[in-house]
Amino acid sequence: MASQLLQDFLAAPSLAGAEQLFTANPALAASIVAVVPASLYAAKLAADFLRTGKVDWQSTRHGGELVAEVLKQQGVKHVFTLVGGHISPILVSCEEKGIKVVDTRHEVTAVFAADAVARLTGVPGVAAVTAGPGLTNTVTAVKNAQMAESPLLLIGGAAATMLKGRGALQDIDQMVLFKPICKYVATINHIKDIPNVLRTALREAQSGVPGPVFVEFPIDTLYPVKYVAEGYGMQIDGGGDKGKGKSKGLMARVVDWYLRHHVARLYGDAFGPHHDFSPLPFEFPRHTAAQLGAAVALVKGAKRPVMLMGSQSTLPPTTPEALVKAVEALGVPTYLGGMSRGLLGRDSPIHCRQKRRDALREADVIILAGSVCDFRLDYGRLFNRRAKVIACNRSREHLTKNTDMFWKAHVCIQGDVGCFLTALADGVRGYQYPAEWLAGLKAGDVAKESANRKKAAEPVNMHMNPLQLLHDFEELIDENTLLVADGGDFVGSAAYIVRPRGPLRWLDPGAFGTLGVGGGFALGAKLARPDMDVWIIYGDGSLGYSVAETDTFARHNLGVISLVGNDACWTQIAREQVPMFNSAVACDLEFTNYHVVAEGYGGKGYLLDDIKKSKEVLKKALEESRKTKKPQLINALIGKTNFRDGSLSV
Repeated sequence: MASQLLQDFLAAPSLAGAEQLFTANPALAASIVAVVPASLYAAKLAADFLRTGKVDWQSTRHGGELVAEVLKQQGVKHVFTLVGGHISPILVSCEEKGIKVVDTRHEVTAVFAADAVARLTGVPGVAAVTAGPGLTNTVTAVKNAQMAESPLLLIGGAAATMLKGRGALQDIDQMVLFKPICKYVATINHIKDIPNVLRTALREAQSGVPGPVFVEFPIDTLYPVKYVAEGYGMQIDGGGDKGKGKSKGLMARVVDWYLRHHVARLYGDAFGPHHDFSPLPFEFPRHTAAQLGAAVALVKGAKRPVMLMGSQSTLPPTTPEALVKAVEALGVPTYLGGMSRGLLGRDSPIHCRQKRRDALREADVIILAGSVCDFRLDYGRLFNRRAKVIACNRSREHLTKNTDMFWKAHVCIQGDVGCFLTALADGVRGYQYPAEWLAGLKAGDVAKESANRKKAAEPVNMHMNPLQLLHDFEELIDENTLLVADGGDFVGSAAYIVRPRGPLRWLDPGAFGTLGVGGGFALGAKLARPDMDVWIIYGDGSLGYSVAETDTFARHNLGVISLVGNDACWTQIAREQVPMFNSAVACDLEFTNYHVVAEGYGGKGYLLDDIKKSKEVLKKALEESRKTKKPQLINALIGKTNFRDGSLSV
């Protein structure tokens, strides 16, 4: 019966006939129900694959133009790079759009420079590097930006879409490298997608906890269609591929069709008025009214409050000026770390610089304003066990780090630090704590700094006392100085002696403790703040990573000044290794003529080996940098002190 119904239905299809057929044969009905959706889905995939959009096969436009337009609309002023064929269209288009392209001597420098720009301007920094080794060279800087919570965009070249995995030049799986260390990663597969992918990436870089993002551009998404088609062996006329080789066999013709279709899919609807280049709004967490109320109550009841500020406190949307106003209105004794160094100027009455450990053991309320209880705070073990802790951080992970072991947050706020402090200052208006608390902390500062002065006057084993050199440097700098810290022992000493004069005037690597940031950070800083004097405080070990960027400074007329504390040693490590193991293996360097190296790279070098001449040489280098716009390097030979004995190197 079912067979006859099927024959009748096929001879004269009708709704009634279908109903009779399926009623008589439920198995047939079920199979059709199962197959039809899959068939429809397959048909959709096939349609999507065959759809190419409009292609102008004679157009000279290319994907680099779309990249540059997005960056321009985002307010990007600089793109840092080490040139490579994979990314040339991006660099050329950026230059045409008025975005300054700054080429470096190492890809890691390009990313460090982008990091610095992001920190100083609030606009994501941008670095563009070529495929393969160009990208692998950036990994340390990208990881450093992730841990420092810096919003930056890394653009990378890649092998052509059709050649991935086929042995193309510099073809590796780049996504697997950057997924663990970036907030967002994407590959461009169609040129029309470039604006939206980049806008999304830049939004992600700034949202929540800021960080790096990575977008990969296969080379055939960047060059004009004519060159890409020719690279695939196609000959182009006004209508596309001429269909050369009509005598080819079937398989060859199938391959030709597939290549032409692939290129058409790449370039379909690539250009036109339909693109939106405007920035997407970014989001970040904020405190609640209940959390603010609890924090206000704790602060108002505090007799010995202390606030620790970290780099995250300097993030937008709160301006540095508004943040300073809020912190000063709050009036709590404040210790500054990371990017917040210098926030309160040189001589703020509430800024405490020394003996932080003692203050934390005595405090009854501790405000962690973007500070993290990692190794820098001894994992929270420094805190008075009876103290009430108010913690604010955009990152849930950082907010509660080590609360399971060493400390407890009584008010735990996943929110923006600047917004919270502004509201907290309003909430506790009129609050005062006993004056003797702050007076005691400031007295501790005076005592410690007096001891440091005495230490600076002590004789050393050879050359100059590094502490006296740093005191002389401290007396020279002014409110127009921006400091970049790149080193171990010498920079560690500088952190105790040298005082940044205002907000966003201190750059250090952050929690990753990366050596080698100096050249890149200074490059970004001088371009972001061209009217400021930019100094790098280098150790002689860390200088080796980026001394070649003296050439970059010289070529771009950037008067960056480097003060190198040269003690011919990896002293930060030697302080522990030598007494513990009675060996200096791998710690010793030479008193290298770094001033001569600087001259070879187009800068001006100075050898300083007499502390009586330090002020003269420092001033001379500063004046020359301003006058000539050329880099200056002071090779300052220093001896050993016990000032930092017991400091951590691991």
